[in-house]
Amino acid sequence: MIPLELDMLRDLVPGQWERAVWATDVTGVQVDSRRIEEGDLFVAVGDGAAYTKHAFARGAAATVVPNEPFAALAAIAGAVRDRSGARFVAITGSMGKTSTKDILGAICAAQARTVAAERSFNAEIGVPLTVCRVEPDTEICIVEMAMRGFGQIAELCAFTRPDIGVITNIGPVHLEQVGTLEGVARAKSELIDALPSGGTAVVPADFAVRRTDIDVVRVGEDARLESFDPPLLRTSVGATEVNFSAQHLAVNAVSALATARVLGLEIPARLDVTFAEWRNQELPLPGGGLLVNDAWNANPLSMRAALEHLRTLAAGRRRIAVLGEMAELGGYSDDAHREVAEAVAEVGVDVLISVGERARVYGGSHAADADEALALLRAELAPGDCVLVKGARVVGLERVADALAGVTA
Repeated sequence: MIPLELDMLRDLVPGQWERAVWATDVTGVQVDSRRIEEGDLFVAVGDGAAYTKHAFARGAAATVVPNEPFAALAAIAGAVRDRSGARFVAITGSMGKTSTKDILGAICAAQARTVAAERSFNAEIGVPLTVCRVEPDTEICIVEMAMRGFGQIAELCAFTRPDIGVITNIGPVHLEQVGTLEGVARAKSELIDALPSGGTAVVPADFAVRRTDIDVVRVGEDARLESFDPPLLRTSVGATEVNFSAQHLAVNAVSALATARVLGLEIPARLDVTFAEWRNQELPLPGGGLLVNDAWNANPLSMRAALEHLRTLAAGRRRIAVLGEMAELGGYSDDAHREVAEAVAEVGVDVLISVGERARVYGGSHAADADEALALLRAELAPGDCVLVKGARVVGLERVADALAGVTA
């Protein structure tokens, strides 16, 4: 991290401060005391106040129990941003933002000193922690921004101040808070509104951008997917060999490649991407089978895309889908779950395990929770089977996928 003076931080962040006798600056920020390295500042969030002694034992320069934890993290990150000459890219969207971040991060890291968000560090804790990893020589910082309602992306942009804003797509996600697809678009547009004059927006072809003082790159027009015959991905901005095969990832890749061009980077001949945990992970199962671990979250569009990808991957092998219910869909929830049921019927699977009360409409065998789903799956699983695990975050289906992955260890 760009070093920050402790005296300045004490004035910036009200709260209960303690400092090591030797410390004058901090060189990192953590909210998990187990991740503390020498010179870090430990910001106590939630029950973190109980772990300040542990943070000092690991070499913390200081600890703070802030009066307002989220405001404190934003203020510290803003101080880092003020001192950074890096270009900041912010990525949001209803689907694919983490995968797009992972793809763009792989392109950037090979050509520039890059900081990219870990896993799905995309909210009021994760975004500041990403910014606080920026070093004096960092050239590109890629942050991911989620939203659960209006105003949240604007708050994240206030301290990240992105130069480039990427919107992957607009879909039926978080309707419980924003009501309609138009509401989703309005919430995501907070990123575009925050760009500086002369900044760049990378958006879907049909996304409305009202500003005339920024550059706009439209994915589907200015940057297009021409063909994807794995591993070769061809787009209008360049071609590359990739280590993934899902068609929906190819669309995300176009956004990433277009953004790389905006950054002035070359499109690599070969691109190996490490995707975040529980997203688009393809792991071998005994007997020639395959696990598709996409357990992080779900909506009707991503469910259909995952089912279609499973069909392609299986190539005639038996397909098992463990599909959880979906969350935060408001009044659209019943229709959304019926849409998944239609996708299952149209795409087809050999064995279906539906998890959660609202998932009953999918059909197949029903499980009340992830543990019951795992028991049903183990009773069905045979050598050579291809298994998809996907559902809302609250269902916790990563337990099913992790248990299967453990079988292969």
